[in-house]
Amino acid sequence: MGIDTILFDFDGTIMDTNRVIINSWQHTFRTLTGAERPVADIVATFGEILHDTVARFFPDVPVGEAVEVYRSYHKANFGPMISVFPGVRELLEALKARGCTLAVVTSRLPATTAEGLDKYGLSGYFDTVVTCDDCKRFKPDPEPALIALERLGKKPEEALMVGDTRNDILCARGAGVKSVLVGWSVAVPDAERTGAHAPDYCIEKAEDLLGILASLESL
Repeated sequence: MGIDTILFDFDGTIMDTNRVIINSWQHTFRTLTGAERPVADIVATFGEILHDTVARFFPDVPVGEAVEVYRSYHKANFGPMISVFPGVRELLEALKARGCTLAVVTSRLPATTAEGLDKYGLSGYFDTVVTCDDCKRFKPDPEPALIALERLGKKPEEALMVGDTRNDILCARGAGVKSVLVGWSVAVPDAERTGAHAPDYCIEKAEDLLGILASLESL
């Protein structure tokens, strides 16, 4: 049984949302504390659920209030600050030409997920989209990946999951899906790409995923 299903993370994998996320956090820090934080502190939170990170960063501020500060800026600036990573569109086209089934599995809200995909004409490549509204538990829990597989009628051994954070890797592992870490990740430094949280595969360019699929076909 070959692999014909690819589950993609959204932020930092398909779409370069790094700038809008970092700027949204700095706006929130300035508004609630009067000062920005080192970018490294923000990058370390990539892949986390917003409410959890807000509660940790601002323990003395009601979570709903802090989330609203973040989201109001994020929503107003999302479209102009995002772009598709190089080679991703071409990869999606090649995968569909191979007959692959594709999904987005993200912890993002459905509205901005759809906005990003629609802006760049990517929605039609995906057979399902799983967002935070579809889950009770979130990455690194396997539930989001398992929901995607159930919707698609696919088994874990038929799938790869592509992402840019440890949470993506752990979600895939928990779901019994092989994981692929993108080389353009800013959330997982080179020194931490081995060991307990190591992915099954790493790709430096989007097109490298096709080579992984070809190698798996020959096994």
